[in-house]
Amino acid sequence: MLHTILGSTGNIGTQLARDLRKYTGAIRLVSRNPTSIHGDEALMEADLLVPAQVEAVVKGSDTVYLVAGITYKSRLWQEQWPVIMQNTINACQKFEAKLVFFDNIYCYDPNYIGHLTEDTPVNPKSKKGKVRADIAQMILNEVAAGTLQAMIVRAADFYGPDARLSFLHESVVKRMKAGKTAQWLYDKDKKHSFTFIPDAAFATAFLAQQQDAWNQVWHLPTSDRYPSAQECVNILSKELDMPPKVQVLPGFMVSILALFIPLLKEIKELRYQLDQDYRFDSGKIEKAYGLKATDLEEGLKRCV
Repeated sequence: MLHTILGSTGNIGTQLARDLRKYTGAIRLVSRNPTSIHGDEALMEADLLVPAQVEAVVKGSDTVYLVAGITYKSRLWQEQWPVIMQNTINACQKFEAKLVFFDNIYCYDPNYIGHLTEDTPVNPKSKKGKVRADIAQMILNEVAAGTLQAMIVRAADFYGPDARLSFLHESVVKRMKAGKTAQWLYDKDKKHSFTFIPDAAFATAFLAQQQDAWNQVWHLPTSDRYPSAQECVNILSKELDMPPKVQVLPGFMVSILALFIPLLKEIKELRYQLDQDYRFDSGKIEKAYGLKATDLEEGLKRCV
């Protein structure tokens, strides 16, 4: 049974390759510049925007994992994500492969950010959220039509050892490890769920082996202790023996700096995830399979 990872060099793709080894020795890693994890995977280069290249890397697969990421710009998401998703769906249908799509929470209605479950209404207000809702619906439409076997797995914001493009890692963990003051946006005391990368990858690999898990949406294991940024800093400060200080950039400063810093402009539309409590509920997977998240303190210690 060949398992193919599209986007194999990212946070999830790398860990997923390790966890899939428990179930199969036939793993294909796909990216623009794929890198081996175990030394014996099949490595294939592909541009997921090109249909023929996607077909070439999906051919022969039993299960395909779409865990790719693209540049964090709304315009590129609008242009590229629908193409990538359609190419992947078409290839999976052509070669009768199952599809696992690794998603985030952007598609959900912001009014429910205080308690997100798999049944939370899909009603995004942001540009990126609308893109994620549309591409998830592309999968669900094919599942409903009986033309694709698939599942959508979702995670909260990432954290983990050497995480890339993780807000918690870049603004807090990495800075504190370097002896610098942690930074945050809007409000350091609002609670926020974080998904530990090893938990997310392990559960994704596990779900793909369960026959009764297909054709559903799953929230990946995430600690039910959803901390504030200050709580995270307090934990890390004890490990690193440094003051638990947090430098906060308030809303008006974010708006001003967004005029000059492209990344802040992109983050601004998702302010609702940072200026109020954000709780990601993964009770469904825990109840169904007993999968639990790593304790927050343990996860942060492993980051250090």
